[in-house]
Amino acid sequence: MAADATSIRKEIAANFSEINARIAKAAAKWGRGAPGIDLIAVSKRQPDELVAAALENGHRLFGENRVQEAAGKWPAFRERYQGIELHLIGPLQSNKAKEAVALFDVIETVDRVKIARALATEMQAAGRILPVYIQINTGKEPQKAGIFPEEADAFIRQCREEFGLNVVGLMCIPPVEEQPAPHFALLARIAERNGLSRLSMGMSADFETAVQFGATSVRVGTALFGLREG
Repeated sequence: MAADATSIRKEIAANFSEINARIAKAAAKWGRGAPGIDLIAVSKRQPDELVAAALENGHRLFGENRVQEAAGKWPAFRERYQGIELHLIGPLQSNKAKEAVALFDVIETVDRVKIARALATEMQAAGRILPVYIQINTGKEPQKAGIFPEEADAFIRQCREEFGLNVVGLMCIPPVEEQPAPHFALLARIAERNGLSRLSMGMSADFETAVQFGATSVRVGTALFGLREG
């Protein structure tokens, strides 16, 4: 990518235009409206100049994986740009719950009782009731975060009734070696039977398939910004 700011901004703008067009095309194919599908720009480990280019292009919805990285990046951006909405889309440790509640606008990775309890405590203390998503480990991968599908209904109910969390949706990350469609379909079924309208699913390689199965937000990083550093 060219080093000067004008070239960077033009390239980022072109990438956003292409991705939004692909979202709109997929939505039209499956009888959906593109305005109902949010594009979360995944800015983890991306250089500040690329994130700034996205902000200059008017984009305001971003996803970060790590609390510490986001804390070092986003307060300065919020001072310069109004209307930013920041989603935590990576695993959360309970000792980072207070910082996460202060920094993020939406938590997408509630995946166990300890995190649900910590978030509820910190939200009450801060006077912030953030929307949260329950992360479902649709592939039941031992190395991956997320509640197993057969435990999802009870956990969603516990998050709502015991902890008073504002559960608005579900998120998943399908196994990389499997077709994503069955995983997206499973997430949609769990959401429907629990009265949840938001589905965060689909990334750079499979977001059009996610749109087919009802995604209300897709998390795209590489296709927008290029390969991450590190």
